[in-house]
Amino acid sequence: MENFKGLQKTLFIWSSSTQASMEKNINDIKGITGGEVLVENIDRISIASHPNSTFDLIVVEGARSSDAFAKLLSLLKPSGKLHLQKYEGNAEIVCQELKLSGFLDINKSIDSITCQKPAYEVGSAVKLSFAKKDVAAVWKIDANDGEEQETIDEDDLLDEEDKAKPNPESLRVCGTTGKRKACKNCSCGLAEELEAEKSKATVETQNAKSSCGSCYLGDAFRCSTCPYLGMPAFKPGEKVQLGGNLLKDDI
Repeated sequence: MENFKGLQKTLFIWSSSTQASMEKNINDIKGITGGEVLVENIDRISIASHPNSTFDLIVVEGARSSDAFAKLLSLLKPSGKLHLQKYEGNAEIVCQELKLSGFLDINKSIDSITCQKPAYEVGSAVKLSFAKKDVAAVWKIDANDGEEQETIDEDDLLDEEDKAKPNPESLRVCGTTGKRKACKNCSCGLAEELEAEKSKATVETQNAKSSCGSCYLGDAFRCSTCPYLGMPAFKPGEKVQLGGNLLKDDI
């Protein structure tokens, strides 16, 4: 109790088991603190009309009611102290309940427990600053660190194949499949283009497979998708070179 000297306002909470010694306890508190002492019964603390943040010290004599801890916390001023004198129950459990209620600096002795309310009011808020920091300063390299900084030439990360521009013709895709693969009933010319690329624009007529068997007779006998459209008639087995214009899209 010697640590409570100079506290101006104290609330003394009593129970039926300590009523006989109540007057003596009140006089002891006044003698130590030198301030005002108010009295309240533990069973009425939940309906007490005291404003929040009223007391510098609350002394509880011989009672055990952890349900009142939250109320006592609100009645104390910031940094106010709670002193449990001759408290009933397991001290370890009581200390845990005080901590869960929001009290700090919990100290226990043989017959008492003392703790403290945080130095801020319950429910108080602090404005957080999200001001932008100087990003350049964060990544700034100290020129006086005495160490040579190793750098990487970005051109070394690419080889000649990566630097080569793609052939625009190779970027053409089928409007149906979305890939450079002709659909089943291709009519855009991609199928012929792919076939020409595969054979490198040179076709051996003796290996050609024709569904109609009339490719060599000329355009009048060829299908609409025949790869030999526009080419002159040829003899079966004759080597035919496709024109370069067949490898380009129509304009």
